[in-house]
Amino acid sequence: MREPLSELIGHDSVVDLLRREAPRPAQAYLFTGVDSVGKSTVALDFAALLLCPTGGVHEEDCRSCRLAGDQRHPDLIVVEPEGATSLGVDQARAVVSRASLRPVEAARTVFLFPEAGVMTDQAANALLKTLEEPSGSVVFLLAAESEDDFPPTVASRCRTVHLGRVPVDQIVEALQSRGLTAEEAYGVAVVSGGRPGLALAMMNQPEVSSFREFWLSIPGQVTPHPGDGQRLAQGVLAEIAPIVEESVSDDLPKEKRQRARRRAEQSLLVNGLEILASWYSDSASLQLGGPVRNRDLSLAPFTDITPRKAVASADLVLDAVVDIQANLRRELVLANLFATLGSDD
Repeated sequence: MREPLSELIGHDSVVDLLRREAPRPAQAYLFTGVDSVGKSTVALDFAALLLCPTGGVHEEDCRSCRLAGDQRHPDLIVVEPEGATSLGVDQARAVVSRASLRPVEAARTVFLFPEAGVMTDQAANALLKTLEEPSGSVVFLLAAESEDDFPPTVASRCRTVHLGRVPVDQIVEALQSRGLTAEEAYGVAVVSGGRPGLALAMMNQPEVSSFREFWLSIPGQVTPHPGDGQRLAQGVLAEIAPIVEESVSDDLPKEKRQRARRRAEQSLLVNGLEILASWYSDSASLQLGGPVRNRDLSLAPFTDITPRKAVASADLVLDAVVDIQANLRRELVLANLFATLGSDD
């Protein structure tokens, strides 16, 4: 039986911090970071550690850790959105009521919110009093992309633990240990953009090998015509669709599967746009005497646009990343971006 927090990919400093704090944890933790970087996985492992009667140290099977890992421990309360969108105030009130009760078998009760970012303001405020008047037998673990997803009064009462993107070499090592060749692991690691969850979901998908090549080909396809931008946007969504479908388990309930599919699509679009931005950054850098990131590409196309245009294009692509993360209509964001990239301005 593995120890909690022992098989995570990356995040070594976070793991060390949580192990030190486990004997006397804070009332509430807020795990932040980009989608699929491992927030919910770290939070679930930390929950198992908090509930384990031996502090996560054991050589044989641990019933407590096994139940927590399967989300079946009686003192682990997993709070997920009702429906397709949000965590509502009724759920928050139910949590407040449950938090007033004694643990069933462990020393404490742990409430895990793996998608806390979709909590409504009313729900967050309903939890506020419980956070303001901490109980020694209750710990809240919330996972969200940013502190900005919550009212400041709630975020300020949580210990924020930020998870950064994991270096490529650590993801490559983890994927190789799971059976991929070095070349396969590197390809998946680059596409994942430092997100271990996305890397694991994509590790056995042949479509991943062409993902980076596809995005790096876009500068040669853009034109100022809106119709061309629309067709290219549709092509992007068609390109990632098989990867999205394969990365989401068929065993999930319908509404949870829809949320997982949307998160996977967003992560892939963000990663693809970051790859595209790197092409324009390389174009500017090469022409100004700097280094090139995509060294396996032919250098000639990098000089097809001016350095000023290249810098402006990289900024436009990164602006599109923000729009995608804000859940604006994805096809429209991409179509407008590609038409603007293809303009002569």
